[in-house]
Amino acid sequence: MASPAIEEIRASSYVGFDSITAQIEHKLLKRGFQFNVIVVGQTGLGKSTMINTIFASHLMDSKGRMAADEPVRQTTEIHPVSHVIVENGVKLRLNIVDTPGYGDQINNEGCWDPIIKYIKDQHSAYLRKELTAMRDRHIQDTRIHCALYFINPTGHSLRAIDIIVMKKLSEVVNVVPVIAKSDSLTLEEREAFKHKIRAEMTYHNIRLYPFDTEENDEEEVQLNQSIRDMIPFAVVGSEQSVIIDGKSVRGRKNRWGVVAVENERHCEFMYLRNFLTRTHLQDLIETTAQIHYEAFRSKQLLALKEQTNRPSA
Repeated sequence: MASPAIEEIRASSYVGFDSITAQIEHKLLKRGFQFNVIVVGQTGLGKSTMINTIFASHLMDSKGRMAADEPVRQTTEIHPVSHVIVENGVKLRLNIVDTPGYGDQINNEGCWDPIIKYIKDQHSAYLRKELTAMRDRHIQDTRIHCALYFINPTGHSLRAIDIIVMKKLSEVVNVVPVIAKSDSLTLEEREAFKHKIRAEMTYHNIRLYPFDTEENDEEEVQLNQSIRDMIPFAVVGSEQSVIIDGKSVRGRKNRWGVVAVENERHCEFMYLRNFLTRTHLQDLIETTAQIHYEAFRSKQLLALKEQTNRPSA
């Protein structure tokens, strides 16, 4: 039975409860925000450079082999690094997880297992803290909010490992695929490659972020659709500045000209950055809690209940 509609009443004079938004903002600004991202892709695709470019700060060093005598990694490693970035009084605690060694072996069978395990381990750690009798007032959130998946710019199609890993990742985390070093493709090749990737992801039922919910208004639905039409983002990263028409811009210079990272005609970096930081940052955090973590939590609690109800031998 539906509950009766509640009539809206306008106060006859100013009360002041509209200031609650300012109160919430004040508390949140003091506490700061937490954002956790994992980068997945083969060595040499510019994962560290892309993260540094997005957040306009040197946050990560490359984990690739720098010397001929440096041994090749035999397994996928997990390298988390944390920073606090401040912008206009807003503190962002940024936790970046690198995955050096992923996809670099001759036999890549199971190379994704450490990544999936790490993501699930963060859910498990949060659940343990949540169920503790004397839990912290604010539980430190290490749950992964976004997985940036870097695709090799071959121009042909997704590799089998890409399909398998993106499908597995999409079950536990918000996956955002990007075509790395897209300046190696012509604009025509880039569009054809993006079309092939979208077709393959649809065929293999790979469900990527963003998701539409009943809470979304028409504007948000349209924004999400425009992002899905653009995915995977074809990006170029650079921490170097070059001079174009007397102005200093971040870009890559070669003998044929300059690829300006923040020029929308050159690549889709601006769309990716705006998507991650300006339009969907809070939604990535909420979707992690309400969809991925909630699914993990329900599964764990149901298993615990069955184990408790099981008659002893």
